Amino acid sequence: MSELAQVLRHLVPVDDPNALVDASTGDDAAVYRLDEDRALVVTADFFTPIVDDPRDFGRIAAANALSDLYAMGARPLFGLNLVGFPRDLLDRGILEEILTGGGEVCREAGIAVLGGHSIDDAEPKFGMVAVGEVHPERILGHDGARPGDVLVLTKPVGSGVVATAIKAGQAPAALVEEAVSVMATLNAGAADAAREVGVHAATDVTGFGLLGHLRALLRASGVSATVEAGAVPLFAEVEALVEAGHVPGGTRRNAEDLAADLAWSDGVPPVVRTLLCDAQTSGGLLLSLPAERAPQLLGALESRSPVAVVVGRVEKGPAGHIEVV
Repeated sequence: MSELAQVLRHLVPVDDPNALVDASTGDDAAVYRLDEDRALVVTADFFTPIVDDPRDFGRIAAANALSDLYAMGARPLFGLNLVGFPRDLLDRGILEEILTGGGEVCREAGIAVLGGHSIDDAEPKFGMVAVGEVHPERILGHDGARPGDVLVLTKPVGSGVVATAIKAGQAPAALVEEAVSVMATLNAGAADAAREVGVHAATDVTGFGLLGHLRALLRASGVSATVEAGAVPLFAEVEALVEAGHVPGGTRRNAEDLAADLAWSDGVPPVVRTLLCDAQTSGGLLLSLPAERAPQLLGALESRSPVAVVVGRVEKGPAGHIEVV
């Protein structure tokens, strides 16, 4: 949920009984019931370029927008482009490459891009409105995590740091290639596995970082959690980039905002603390499920997601509190 959405949830009350999920819950997308068997799931997301290649930028932005649908257990239906682009660069072919990349990922997701909106903007921006469908009784939200659940993550952490290093021209080529591949990977397979096995709660890991999105899930569920820092998968070489100072402003803000709800073990290095708060783009799904189902989920995820790792457990305790050991 964006910072704007956090403000609006206090300013725009919703009293429509068909609005099953709105900004007040902090979930990943809005859900509106159409009838007993169908509900629309709608989200919007766009941002400035985080990689140099325009087609890769388009691919990542589309995967990022669709991720909110997968996190809610929804099946994507179609997308709409959101474009801000400088008019005087329209003849360079850059925008066409961005839109091509976005379209490629949407086709991979089995949906069409039906239109969109553009404005003249000095700083390029791209994203999508993503529309999906879910049965009203099968919504995956933030509020279902239970004590005894384990937490499974499906992509490595550190893309915010990588993107910052790219802007500085300091990201190794192999790392850029790996990060682009992971960010452009749809969370469709992970969502399919979650539905097959049965999970209690889910979220995708994006701008608020792993711990920020986990806190939102824990608060909604009224529980606490312990995260094993050493189990969290990281992009290769990303720790060295943190040590070199390539830390996004959003990551620093996340760490400040989370401070009151985190208890760090002395053994967790400062670099890892930063990465667990790193502002991600098109990160993985974070899934809460009964411990006895974890082996089945990990097996189902093996060929469907970049990683599949148990990174923590849900416990009784103050809502939103996280112990990092």
